Amino acid sequence: MTTKASTTKKRSRAKATAKKEVNGKKSSILQIQNLPLGNIKPDPEQPRKTFDKKLLSQLSESIKQHGVLQPITVRKSGKDFIIVMGERRFRASTMAKKKTIPCIVRDYQNNNILEVQIIENLQRQDVEPTEEAEAISYLSDKYATTEIAKRLGRTENFIRQRLKLAGLIDGFKRFVRSGEMTISLGVGVALFEPEEQQMMLETMGEDFIAHQINRMIKDQTYDLEKASFDVQDKKLVPNAGSCIECPFNAANQGNLFGDGKMVCTKSACFETKKNKSFLNLIEKSKKEDILLIPEIRQYWADDKSNQLVISQLEKNGLKVYFLDDVEIIEEPTKPTIDAIEIEYQHYDYSEDELKAELEEAIQSFNEELERFNTAKDNGFVNGIVFHPETYQNKKVFVKVVEKSKDESTEHSAPLANRKMVDCTPEEQIIKINEREIRKKHIENNKQFEEVVQMIRGTEYIDTKKTLSTDEMVAFSISLFENNVDYMSQQKYFSKLLGDTSKMTKVEIFENFKKKFKKETFHKLIRYLLTKQVYFGESNHVNNLTNISFYNAVQGYYKSKIAGIEKEYVEKRDKREARLKERITILEKKIQELND
Repeated sequence: MTTKASTTKKRSRAKATAKKEVNGKKSSILQIQNLPLGNIKPDPEQPRKTFDKKLLSQLSESIKQHGVLQPITVRKSGKDFIIVMGERRFRASTMAKKKTIPCIVRDYQNNNILEVQIIENLQRQDVEPTEEAEAISYLSDKYATTEIAKRLGRTENFIRQRLKLAGLIDGFKRFVRSGEMTISLGVGVALFEPEEQQMMLETMGEDFIAHQINRMIKDQTYDLEKASFDVQDKKLVPNAGSCIECPFNAANQGNLFGDGKMVCTKSACFETKKNKSFLNLIEKSKKEDILLIPEIRQYWADDKSNQLVISQLEKNGLKVYFLDDVEIIEEPTKPTIDAIEIEYQHYDYSEDELKAELEEAIQSFNEELERFNTAKDNGFVNGIVFHPETYQNKKVFVKVVEKSKDESTEHSAPLANRKMVDCTPEEQIIKINEREIRKKHIENNKQFEEVVQMIRGTEYIDTKKTLSTDEMVAFSISLFENNVDYMSQQKYFSKLLGDTSKMTKVEIFENFKKKFKKETFHKLIRYLLTKQVYFGESNHVNNLTNISFYNAVQGYYKSKIAGIEKEYVEKRDKREARLKERITILEKKIQELND
């Protein structure tokens, strides 16, 4: 326990002398003065805004017993004094009902006061991140990033991230202060203009939902390594210049997405370059007589985004061919032993077995290469295949597949190929129902993807509970479908799923679950489970791995998943109600025609 004598010694040492510095020069020695608390005022411009109530109370109790051991720094202001450093000690002394407090009175010039306060606050251990960001932003008006990092003993990347965090709107800053929003996610949101941030905030609603914000960031940022255009091209959009030097490239903002990761944070500019590159691709195909093939099948031709691409091709005088209309030959990639080892990394293959797989792969490669080299001799021409959304493209050889079509009648084309206006009321109902089935498939996929992304953003992998039967079933089916080749399935697991010839996917899953025997798996299993799922057309209800995964995670995040499902159900119900009304009208037309 501290004695009264030792406390007196500490106070005496603290009161000894304080050397004053103005503009970096040492001046006269100042004595510590005990000033009345009533004559001392907090600085309204003080950058520190938050004080931990619990820690403040603890300090108050210490001051009651031992007094203020370190004097605060103040400056003269008329008859009173303004606090420069030590507002926390001042507040605790007030709580302790002290009448005076030891002070050092100093003179400051111009903006030196605020700068001293900022640097003093930034050197604390408990500084609040958004206040820290605002303080560093203030210093950046006077000092370069390197100088600020040196003064604060921080890395330059840390300073850049805090400078970016300073651009976060107040609506999101409160979530950072409460701990609901991580600093890295806050930096991600701060990449966008205040108006865009406000839209994200309003879209999210009152409750903070991290996975929803992550999805919005993902939707509005672009991986430049996957761009359809040359990121070094300064002439593609002259006013924008090269992406390499662009300030909106995350790699030039403090490596916000990882070391050297190039991510565009200005969606309007990226879209402009992407669209310009697409127009250049169209001109290239016309000039060099190259067939330009969008990666669209007839099945998805009516999709709005695909219709836009199709109309652009037609507007530029190009005949539109879908993937269903052509045969494509791509240049094959020569297999290597490293690629084979990666492909079969989950198999317990010996070195000889891997070599055998390589020999088989090389044989297939040689056959594909021969077909590629003789493509033009077999009626193929130069072509380019491009993705209808990203416009990423690759050179290929193309041959148009001849199809016999009876064009003598107005409705000779298959129903799927005809526009709605060219169909009878009965056919319109068929097309409406078919489209609804397709939309349900798309929604199922999006709903499933949203659940998976949400689960991957939680602490699910670190869960210490014993695995549930559903998780073990999911992992077993995942291994069976994704890691066991066809020959091994027939040789070792022919009875695993039973007779599946007359069962649906859901029935196969239920049957497997019913006969399943429990085993113990650990963290690695849960990690692999989250990685085994994948996204694609109609896979939510038609893929055993995904069905079982979705079923398994509901036991851990039932309420969150229910929220996602509810959102999609509401959208679906509204749309189905509109469709029902439309079908009713069409049915009346049919009745009128029949009458």
